Amino acid sequence: MHLHILGICGTFMGSLALLARDLGHKVTGSDANVYPPMSTQLERAGIELMQGYDRSHLQPHPDLVIVGNAMKRGIDAIEYMLNQGLPYISGPQFLADHVLQGKHVLGVAGTHGKTTTTTMLAWVLDQAGLNPGFLIGGVPLGFSESARLGGGKYFCVEADEYDSAFFDKRSKFVHYHPKTAILNNLEFDHADIFDDLAAIQKQFHHLVRTIPSEGCIISPTTETNIDEVLAMGCWTPVVRTSLNANDAQISAEQLSADGSHFKVLEHGVVQGEVRWNMTGQHSVANALATIAAAQHVGVSIAQACEALSAFGGVKRRMELLGTIRGIEVYDDFAHHPTAIETTLDGARQRLGNRRLWAVIEPRSNTMRMGSHKEGLADAARLADEVIWYQPEGLDWDLQPVIEAAVNSAQVSHSLDEIIQRIRSEAAEGDAVVIMSNGGFGGLHQKLISALQD
Repeated sequence: MHLHILGICGTFMGSLALLARDLGHKVTGSDANVYPPMSTQLERAGIELMQGYDRSHLQPHPDLVIVGNAMKRGIDAIEYMLNQGLPYISGPQFLADHVLQGKHVLGVAGTHGKTTTTTMLAWVLDQAGLNPGFLIGGVPLGFSESARLGGGKYFCVEADEYDSAFFDKRSKFVHYHPKTAILNNLEFDHADIFDDLAAIQKQFHHLVRTIPSEGCIISPTTETNIDEVLAMGCWTPVVRTSLNANDAQISAEQLSADGSHFKVLEHGVVQGEVRWNMTGQHSVANALATIAAAQHVGVSIAQACEALSAFGGVKRRMELLGTIRGIEVYDDFAHHPTAIETTLDGARQRLGNRRLWAVIEPRSNTMRMGSHKEGLADAARLADEVIWYQPEGLDWDLQPVIEAAVNSAQVSHSLDEIIQRIRSEAAEGDAVVIMSNGGFGGLHQKLISALQD
């Protein structure tokens, strides 16, 4: 079957394209923004990419069009598809119908940490010899691709609360019917599709309704927003995790302040130890959820700890791109105040008193709408120097964020301005963390090149 994917370079759709190819289908795709790392991965897989959304991309007619959730009415390819009566489907529905049938699905949901936790879980199950399939909304460092069919009965999927398509406004995760579900955390996000926190909680409860009574829900003790979801009705055993030893069924005894070394306890008894390259309390929390989920499918805590100690991480999650003249340049996907704060906290714990630069692009739909602007200055307080990039299309002024900052903060309107400042002021031992959920105009490589000159 010839499948054409509209919005193929999105992290989810790109991963889906790889699975469709592995099922034996001919896969082509269109996107307005074709950029690495996803474009590189797709081209390497032999998938033809087309720039833009022209109707000619659907000629000759594919057997099925898979429509990404960024697609809207009025786009040329969409109008042509509807007028011609071409068969179409959402990405999550295709995944459910063609990949997940008959699988034990392990879904990872939450406002933050989905990609990393899904990667951890796939890694642990892989190391245990279970050969899981997976779909990850990012490019993992431990695997060669962001998705694979796998050879066993287990499939790990990033269970995203974002909507499925312009014709299906349900959250993606409602389609997946997981048997093991991690509910990591829950905050208000995606202001472009959700009116308030209650609207997101409603979707999370739709997910909870699909989890079988012989399944397992894993959730931290500290997440009252998830507790409220479970209070709406829960028919599945719940395993609790905690960062405080002995506070829950699965808990951590931290041996290092930066989260790089900790013991794992079950009902207060030490079962294993993790020493890894990850940092931050959020990373420890993700690890505990992973360990509990892996245990549900028969992987011992000791096995899971051993696997996590060899875990390589995920591209764009505090990924060290290079060290030039003693200046470290990191790439991170953080685009929500909580994610910015936890990323910088982990970086601060790792770096100690070294100077920490944060370069932040408020690019997500929620950021562009200004829904999170009140918390931004505080979220970035742990950096010594903060540069906020005011991109085109940001319809609110970043100046109040600067005025509310307790540290050194400025607004930049151009990439060149950012590069020149870091180039002239950054010194050996400094670390620069670039945070965006997009390509940031290629700033990462431009900065590295400028520092090398």
